[in-house]
Amino acid sequence: MDRILYEGKSKIIYEGEDENSYIIRFKDTATAFNGVKKEEIPEKGRLNAEISNLLYEYLEENGIKTHLIKVIDETTILVRKAEIVMVEVIIRNLAAGSFSKKYGVPEGTPLANTVVEFSLKSDELGDPMINDSQITALKIATAEELKEMSEQAKKINELLSGLFLKAGIILVDFKLEFGRAGKEIILCDEISPDSCRFWDANTKEKLDKDRFRRDLGNVTEGYKEVLRRLKDVIGV
Repeated sequence: MDRILYEGKSKIIYEGEDENSYIIRFKDTATAFNGVKKEEIPEKGRLNAEISNLLYEYLEENGIKTHLIKVIDETTILVRKAEIVMVEVIIRNLAAGSFSKKYGVPEGTPLANTVVEFSLKSDELGDPMINDSQITALKIATAEELKEMSEQAKKINELLSGLFLKAGIILVDFKLEFGRAGKEIILCDEISPDSCRFWDANTKEKLDKDRFRRDLGNVTEGYKEVLRRLKDVIGV
């Protein structure tokens, strides 16, 4: 493997095959509450990588530009080099997690419209919420870039909500990261049970990282169930 450029909580980034690419390897490490809770979860890296790769390929087929170039092995991918925009885009379809706590809304409450939020990408500051005018004031992104990211996020939500519903899964909420690749804004990072809330459509059983956050157990089994159902509807 080439030289390590950066090691995060769940992934390692290496030099790529050329100056326009990176290599990313998914780790088995699970963290929560800004790294306060940490554990190695067997197979988590492989499961997240496979789920994310399937979703990125599906999104590419449906007009979303992503950083994925090719899958190298079960935990490793080659991606386009991009300058990450230092805000996370959060999409909420149902009330859950911090949204429920902050606004006193019971988890699972349907929202009258899709909610789009931004958080500053900063572990040191605890990824605080940040609004459009704050982002542009700090020159983190332009108004045009924020509009592009929001529109892409809404389209991704439409595509994935429909896909997962076919698999008997509700896409409750999720976060996305985008990057600048030349003049384009492209989807980066991952879409997996680490970055989404997935609930069984009938039982409302949690099939995502909340199993780790809330000590519900069987984390690997939840991730495996998401992958199994996803493969069924995609036809892999």
